[in-house]
Amino acid sequence: MGFTELYFSAQGRAPRLPSLIAAAVLLVLAALYEALVGSALHWITGWVVYPALFYPGACVLSKRLHDRGRSGWWAALILASIVAVWPHPAGFLDFLFFLVLVWAFVELAVMPGEQGANRYGLNPMAVAAV
Repeated sequence: MGFTELYFSAQGRAPRLPSLIAAAVLLVLAALYEALVGSALHWITGWVVYPALFYPGACVLSKRLHDRGRSGWWAALILASIVAVWPHPAGFLDFLFFLVLVWAFVELAVMPGEQGANRYGLNPMAVAAV
């Protein structure tokens, strides 16, 4: 699977390492955007930049969630949590969103994908080994 398919398709499954690299690239791009753009320009360009980052983010998260046997709709909760705590959490609700992100990290970065095929497709690690 190429990075184009990983970033722009929510179908199928994705192994852990390519998903982590893709997610890290998106987070670095978001952080660079935040660091380089001033507040006045941010208000104007954010309407274009953030959707351009969110769609690939949702696709990457969906594929990794599929590899864990979960619905891709969980990506909405994870993305909402990222928005809530970005760039720094403040308040009790942000703490709850932070807990969602801790769960997502353990679920998607630490835990391996399901062995064998699941309802989302074949195991990408088994397909890569063949």
